[in-house]
Amino acid sequence: MFTYYLRLAFKSIKRTPILSALMISAIALGIGACMTTISVNYMMSADPIPHKSDQLYYVRVDSWDPYNAFDDPNIPPNQLTWTDATNLTLAGKAFRQSAMARSGGVLEPDNPDIKPFQAGIRLAYNDFFDMFDVPFLYGNPWTDEADINPELVVVLTEQLNERLFGGENSVGRTIKMRSNDLTVIGITKTWEPVPRFYDITTGPFNDVSDMFMPYRLKQELELPNWGNNNCWKPSEGSGFMSRLLSECINNQMWVELPNEQARQDYMDFLDSYVNEQKALGRFPRPLNNKLTDVMDWMKHENVVPDDAEIMLWLSFLFLLVCLLNTIGLLMAKFATKSSEIGLRRAVGASKQALFIQHLVEAGLIGFAGGILGLGLSLLGLEGVESLFGDFISKVAHMDATLVAMAFGLAVLSSVAAGLYPTWKACNIAPASQLKSQ
Repeated sequence: MFTYYLRLAFKSIKRTPILSALMISAIALGIGACMTTISVNYMMSADPIPHKSDQLYYVRVDSWDPYNAFDDPNIPPNQLTWTDATNLTLAGKAFRQSAMARSGGVLEPDNPDIKPFQAGIRLAYNDFFDMFDVPFLYGNPWTDEADINPELVVVLTEQLNERLFGGENSVGRTIKMRSNDLTVIGITKTWEPVPRFYDITTGPFNDVSDMFMPYRLKQELELPNWGNNNCWKPSEGSGFMSRLLSECINNQMWVELPNEQARQDYMDFLDSYVNEQKALGRFPRPLNNKLTDVMDWMKHENVVPDDAEIMLWLSFLFLLVCLLNTIGLLMAKFATKSSEIGLRRAVGASKQALFIQHLVEAGLIGFAGGILGLGLSLLGLEGVESLFGDFISKVAHMDATLVAMAFGLAVLSSVAAGLYPTWKACNIAPASQLKSQ
């Protein structure tokens, strides 16, 4: 019967091409606007590492000014000092842990055709790669020994390896930075989690750093701070080491805790650590440690801005307006079929059969609107990307889930819009229509 209803729907659409085109266009406009904003919001808020997002926790401790809270009185600072990040990581109390920070330096390629250029550095411990499932094209991360006694080693991204070595296996070769020869021990495959959840404080949609180096090389090579750096009191003395050991926060830390017991044990360890530091004259504020998993951390840091959510609701309102117009057009269309409906009722067609027939027609109109709306949403995403540039380029696209959602939303919307016009058409008295013929 469904195939029969589809044939009837095609014939009905062909008989009223202008009305049908107007309905398809109305639905397409609503779907296009809706899916453009849904796509951006969906990609912004998507779980970037779904198989373990509830096992990865961002670590925060309240080492801030005793008289002025960092933000809200109950919210600790969003980063750690070098001292705390180093101490907590080297304690090794989690299944995996890594302090991290951003830095950068000028690379001096051996190839005379490549001019020196500045590259971004992700300073981390080797657990970083397993914790965040960073894939490798060649080589491996550095060893535990390189974390404790920093070695001049580096892991390149695939993009930087392409730029320096033409994409070949460069493991064992060296690159020069700040007059130091760094040995390449690994090259990562393209890895760009969206959002960049592991370092939201410096931008959830920024690019991945060009290379990775052992965290403690920051001290050995006196690498500069990149990213957000906040201080509540001046460093004691001058020079690089005094700034590094100050109460300024410029570092992040993540831990992997596979179950609730591990989480509770680590929280107990954090409390114990802070109490020890209090005894040394640090941490003047009340005990306020936080372990926040990936999705809660993204929510806390407002990865999806308020204006994006407002635009989402406005697009739904626009879709509603389009559907109201579709309802009016369907009522006009079905009004022209009143004699046909009356005749079919007179020869034995049930209200239910007629109702289903006309809902199939509404659904077919919605499907056509979905196809056109999908094209409009892709154009909309192109427009958003051209308007906002690199900031939005990583989220201004659609995946298979969003494509299926577009068609589903279009069909469901059109069927919902067709409920009242179909019900009204099916309740026409057959006798009145037969008398008028």
